[in-house]
Amino acid sequence: MCGVNQSAAAESDLAPGAVLQRLRTRRMGRAYEFLSACASTNDVARARAAAGAAEGLVVVADSQSAGRGRLGRSWHSPPGQNLYLSLLLRPALPARQVAPLTLLAGAALARTLAAAGVTPRLRWPNDLLVAAAGEFRKAAGILSEMATDGERVRHIVVGVGLNVNGQEFPPDLAERATSLRLALGRTLDRAKLLVDFLAAFEPVYDDFLAHGPGLGLAKWRRYADLGRVCRIDQDGAKVEGVATDIDDSGALLIRDDAGRIHRMISGEVSFFTTEGTENAEGG
Repeated sequence: MCGVNQSAAAESDLAPGAVLQRLRTRRMGRAYEFLSACASTNDVARARAAAGAAEGLVVVADSQSAGRGRLGRSWHSPPGQNLYLSLLLRPALPARQVAPLTLLAGAALARTLAAAGVTPRLRWPNDLLVAAAGEFRKAAGILSEMATDGERVRHIVVGVGLNVNGQEFPPDLAERATSLRLALGRTLDRAKLLVDFLAAFEPVYDDFLAHGPGLGLAKWRRYADLGRVCRIDQDGAKVEGVATDIDDSGALLIRDDAGRIHRMISGEVSFFTTEGTENAEGG
């Protein structure tokens, strides 16, 4: 269930009146729904898609009670602090071609945060980290969910959770999560981050539809956390090696100690440092 407190919505910095007048896009966010609270913005956007909503709809909530990340993990979603959004896309493409969209959204988000003054790093497949207190910690995650008609895409919902102004995290996240406020030492304008992200994503998405993922993936590589040892557990099989690159499908390429290249399309990812293992997930 989702609810709208009209007075709270009107006063929020993410209310339609605060966002729509600042948009620079042609269609992304032109249909805009703000909720003071909901279980998950992805669930709301999926319901709107089933009811016929057009591509470009953005659903934003001030808080979520059941926000989620990859592999069923929960996403810490307190009210009034962060940015929780879902973007509805309807690419006229076969389902097998749309996997790079999560990486393209990550590239757009990294560009947005770099312009805001932080140093972002993208970790395959859906994490964004920022430099804070001398180390990189997770500040954002992206969750893309797709519905299909046979081999064709019916719709895709791209969900983004970004820790903006929060300063405290639950104990299980406190040592691996951060926020833009903690990284920069100041509060940030959530509406500006939202409209800047949409402005960065729209041209990358349009180029993807017209020419394929090449340009967007090049932008992802600009901020990518590559060249490090990692381990992926995919359907019970573990592959360990150096994350060297991604291919045009968005798969991660790992070179093992024998020099073999493994192409990974999903799985549980852990990255290694000299101190031990860093889990790529969190929120």
